[in-house]
Amino acid sequence: MKFGIIKERKNPPDRRVVFSPEKLQEFKEKYPEASIKVESSDIRVFSDAAYKAAGLEVTENVSDCDVLFGVKEVPINALINNKKYFFFSHTIKKQPYNRELLLAILEKNIELYDHETIVKENGLRLIGFGRYAGIVGAYNGFRAIGLTNETFNLPKAEHLDSQQELIAELKKIKLPNLKILLTGNGKVAYGAKEMLDAMSIKEVSVNDYLNNSFNEPVYCLADVLDYNKRKDGQTLDNFDFYDHPEKYESDFMRFAKVSDFFIAGHFYGNGAPYLFTREDAKSADFNIKYVADISCDVDGPVASTLKASTIADPIYGYNPQTEAEVDYKDKDVIVVMAVDNLPCELPKDASEGFGEMFLENVIPAFFNDDKDGVLQRAKMTENGKLTERFSYLQDYVDGVE
Repeated sequence: MKFGIIKERKNPPDRRVVFSPEKLQEFKEKYPEASIKVESSDIRVFSDAAYKAAGLEVTENVSDCDVLFGVKEVPINALINNKKYFFFSHTIKKQPYNRELLLAILEKNIELYDHETIVKENGLRLIGFGRYAGIVGAYNGFRAIGLTNETFNLPKAEHLDSQQELIAELKKIKLPNLKILLTGNGKVAYGAKEMLDAMSIKEVSVNDYLNNSFNEPVYCLADVLDYNKRKDGQTLDNFDFYDHPEKYESDFMRFAKVSDFFIAGHFYGNGAPYLFTREDAKSADFNIKYVADISCDVDGPVASTLKASTIADPIYGYNPQTEAEVDYKDKDVIVVMAVDNLPCELPKDASEGFGEMFLENVIPAFFNDDKDGVLQRAKMTENGKLTERFSYLQDYVDGVE
């Protein structure tokens, strides 16, 4: 079987790649029967020379490969008919801007495997960049605090080389006695937690966080049942919340009253209560001044996230009284960092981590007859049609509202 690493062609450019030279070398050693090619790229975080030095073939043409690996959406005019493609297609939630892409994939008889659809039997994702979103998101949140107060000036994450360099910069700053709320229980939240722990910020329990004052910066890691409660007063488990989100209401205000900085690392499911609404943010009890919204659901569960911000311009202000975007240095605003492609700022680390997960969880399926069903579950299209698992997208393909 022939595998190809494709050049990223989406704008703005993304420097990440599915496999670093080192991981591809490991791939070749584990599966010597595999043939691997790397499409030449002038933007990739690892140079063509680095792949050649690792003994890999770099070429302008990967059209003889069976399986093609990329990160972002492939432009329609660059898709090669009758291939298996792996990339983030941003179509599984019926995103309107990529409908034409999915139509082209079906028309060109491409087998599409979206990285987001590569899951265990229980639906948990096997690969992703979430940890790196958490790492960069936490860093960017602290950077926003320093810029707002003009107390410290952290360099942009994209100008640093690795997580270790980000941590080294964070260790230089002096923080006031902030109370920091971090939500989530997945890779994103734990990526952010790595940064808080590396800064030696003390972690405290939900109870202590809500009820005590501290003379040092502290943080609290809150899960869904800490900031949501059942309307009937019962206390059940996380699975009850995931299965029946409509039976819950937000209990976030108890955190908002005592928090200064909120790092949103949670996954938000359809039908779940909003964490805080625009009305909540108007309340005199609402104390949060800084929001690093890594989850970045626009006009969703975090009311201050009016839009996704960009790596070039990552911070904006939200005026809770007018519900409008304003300058983040204005008085009485919530300072928002809501960049939606955070791992792009740490392309080397993110690519190395992604390749490690991919080699462990996906590549074996090509050589063991997919005994765990990884490829079968992830396959979105086949023979010009949607697979059964993704048949819910048919009305989206047909353009039916």
